[in-house]
Order: sequence, then C-alpha cells, then structure tokens
Amino acid sequence: MKDHPNVVAVREALREAGAEVAGIVILDEAVHTAAAAAAALDVAVGQIANSLIFDADGEPLLVLTSGAHRVDTAKVAASLGVTRLRRATPEFVREHTGQAIGGVAPVGHPKPVRTLVDVALESFPVIWAAGGVPRSVFPITYPELVRVTAGSPAEVA
Repeated sequence: MKDHPNVVAVREALREAGAEVAGIVILDEAVHTAAAAAAALDVAVGQIANSLIFDADGEPLLVLTSGAHRVDTAKVAASLGVTRLRRATPEFVREHTGQAIGGVAPVGHPKPVRTLVDVALESFPVIWAAGGVPRSVFPITYPELVRVTAGSPAEVA
C-alpha cells in the first residue's frame, strides 16, 4: 500500500513542499469517515481533516474541514462569490485529484486545486489528513497544512 501511486504522489508532494511530517501511516483497514479515522488513530474526531471536493461553478474546490462538523455550503458559496456549490461526483473528484472519495489527500493532485482550510482545525496541535487512499493518513500541523496546500484559512461550518 505504501507504493500505491496515490500514496507516492502525496509523499512526493509533501517532500517537494518541504513539509515537516512524520510520514504516511497505512492503517489496517480503510477509514471512510472522520469517526472511523479518529477511532483507528485514537484521537478526537475534530483532529481529522476531512478532504471534501466541491463543484464550485464547474471548478474544483477542496475544503479541508474538521471531522467534528459539516461544511455550510451556502456560507462557503457566499464567501467565495460562487453561484452554485455542490458536492462533487466521484468522477469529478477523480478527474481533479486523481484520487477516490474516502482517500482524497490535501496534496498530490495532477494540478493545484483551490483550497480552504477550516480554522477549527487550528485548535489541535496535530491533525490527521488522508494520504491518497482510504487506508492512508499522515499527521501535520495546521500552519503546515495551510502552507503546503497554499490554502486559505476559512470558517466553513
């Protein structure tokens, strides 16, 4: 699993960004929800950075949100000035990230994706993000996550 092309792409993107991360962890089983990831890692659900791809007027938008709450799409759409913000289809997600829903990483995409990073994640010293496939995760700090994704801190809930 550590040699899966998506995990390799994430590892390489983190390395190229000079990210200070301990490495990508491969879990025993796939974790498709923040609750499952938190349980597998023995951390608070709020420490899980859900990677959600939205279709924002036809363009991809990655929202890295705390696993403890849901994205308020109307609020995010209004803050970005987009007409329509909706959850992306699995095909749209794969097209723009090269990854499948449930394992979308904040980095390692074919080309940069506009990214918002939930300010609620800032309250945790370490947060966990997906590593390119549903069984892979990596620890990172909030400032590092914002930096390596070139993301914009935002209130998304």
